[in-house]
Amino acid sequence: MISKVFKTLPLLLALAAPLAQADDFFTKIEAEPKSEVWIDSGFWTAHFDSGKGLNGNNKGLGAEYRFSGTMAAVGGRFYNSDREWSNYAGVIWQPYAIGPVRVGAALAAFDGYPKMRNGGWFPAIIPTLTYDYQRVGVNIGIIPSYKDRLYGGISLQLKLKVFE
Repeated sequence: MISKVFKTLPLLLALAAPLAQADDFFTKIEAEPKSEVWIDSGFWTAHFDSGKGLNGNNKGLGAEYRFSGTMAAVGGRFYNSDREWSNYAGVIWQPYAIGPVRVGAALAAFDGYPKMRNGGWFPAIIPTLTYDYQRVGVNIGIIPSYKDRLYGGISLQLKLKVFE
């Protein structure tokens, strides 16, 4: 049942995309300066193709520096779906919100996936939702599949604010 929900979520998001024009649905976030440092966990991933025996417990550690209301620099290391260590570095750009949830995308580079550029670095755009409450938060990434090289899913990352 849960896997069916995760498989249909990208379709539902695509169908909801026209609502981005509705002023009462999305709110534009102001890009005012901020200075917040977060420590991020690895990821817990529900893969769209759950029958391949992929690793969904992507242990790891990362950091996030939110320098404006719409942007944060991110970087870290995690044990990926192919059971190899991966590194990532990039930015999260989230110019919109639905209530308290920021909406946008992570623009990042990753390595460590053996079937993608022989484990070398590659760029990715990952739709990302973020919810922060005081000193705790969560990032949710909707990872697209790419041929037989990268396996898509919905990833959850917990975070803790350590400086403001």
